Amino acid sequence: MIQAVADIEIRLLVEAVFLRYGHDFRDYAQASLKRRVLQAQQRMGAASISALQARVLHDPDAFAELLQYLTVPVSEMFRDPAYFLALRRHVVPVLRTYPSLKIWIAGCSTGEEPYSLAILLEEEGLLERTILYATDINHASLEKARQGIFPVDAMQAFTRNYQKAGGTRSFSDYYTAAYDRALFDKRLRDSITFADHSLATDAVFSETQFVSCRNVLIYFNRALQDRALGLFHESLSHRGFLGLGSKETLDFSAYADRFETVSRPDRLYRRLPT
Repeated sequence: MIQAVADIEIRLLVEAVFLRYGHDFRDYAQASLKRRVLQAQQRMGAASISALQARVLHDPDAFAELLQYLTVPVSEMFRDPAYFLALRRHVVPVLRTYPSLKIWIAGCSTGEEPYSLAILLEEEGLLERTILYATDINHASLEKARQGIFPVDAMQAFTRNYQKAGGTRSFSDYYTAAYDRALFDKRLRDSITFADHSLATDAVFSETQFVSCRNVLIYFNRALQDRALGLFHESLSHRGFLGLGSKETLDFSAYADRFETVSRPDRLYRRLPT
């Protein structure tokens, strides 16, 4: 009975968030959503999920705090280095054939992946002709991403990933360290356009040659996964590339027959001709 009440409360909470703020979590995977809502309830000191809902409805700051739990803003630079190696091997040679490029990083969190891709493109001689769009629904994460500032004690792990990902320079060339922070180069920051965009409610905003959306679909139910994949398919130009997270796949989706597999271990796909 208690579990059933909690499930009802969560449904009411996400409906209230959608009506009040326009953020749609109604088609997020329920087990993951429930875990994060309960964590938010505990850490925000709410007596119940209903009490949390009341606070969020009347206090936008409380919603901003809740959003940190619902969107899981956790990442690292060159996460899954083999993915970036596969990009250098399979995707970059094709991207070189375009006079100009547009790349979409969906669910960019605090910016680790966009900066990783900007560095890769710089080393491959493509950054100057590329517009990088990095989108997320979390305003606080987007603001952190725009600043391009990361904890200096994370640089060691980022450097290891960078080296495994086929980096050709010294990783420290890309940032300036001072005290406990590392500021990434202005050239990298200026190459990325950060913007608010929801895969649950918004439409396609540009034609792109490559979409990277990693470790986002795992938090969606099947219907929302298909909606997001539909946006990616619509955004991609003829024979454009799609990259997913290591635990994500196009198999069994509504778009499984609209892409060919480029590298299954690295979750790289290519849009088939219509």
